[in-house]
Amino acid sequence: PAMAGSRFNAPTAADAELLLLQKQALAEEEVAKTKRELLTHFLKEKLSREEQSSMCGLHKVLTAWRSAQRKTKDQELRQDIEILSQTFARVMDCKDGVIEALAGELEEAEEQHNRALRSHLHLTDQLLHLQHCRLGYLEEGFNAQVGALKADFEAERCGISGGEGEW
Repeated sequence: PAMAGSRFNAPTAADAELLLLQKQALAEEEVAKTKRELLTHFLKEKLSREEQSSMCGLHKVLTAWRSAQRKTKDQELRQDIEILSQTFARVMDCKDGVIEALAGELEEAEEQHNRALRSHLHLTDQLLHLQHCRLGYLEEGFNAQVGALKADFEAERCGISGGEGEW
């Protein structure tokens, strides 16, 4: 029993070796832990740089995509403008043709109106001349009838006045 007590009190070579191995294991564990922390820190930094690079690349891709979209839209709009311009030119040509046709018809209608007016004025002048002639003939007839009535009246008057003594 005395020996057993001394074994517990005095470290033996095996205990010392075990302690040494435990210390080495702890030191190795600390080194491994430090390495893991360094590796974790390195990987986090690398991940952060990759994320920034990814964001920058995504921004570049989006910028290029938008530029391509703008270029495509620009071409589409230019084509639309060209088509609309040609359509507008055709419509304007058509309307110009209609305006020219209407202007020609208006000119022709004005000529017809002027001819009809001249014809109407000529016929009105002829009718007026005819009416003046007719009025002249009627006036002559009227004057002849008045003259005949005057002559008859004078004759009766003379007959009444000469025969007055007879009554």
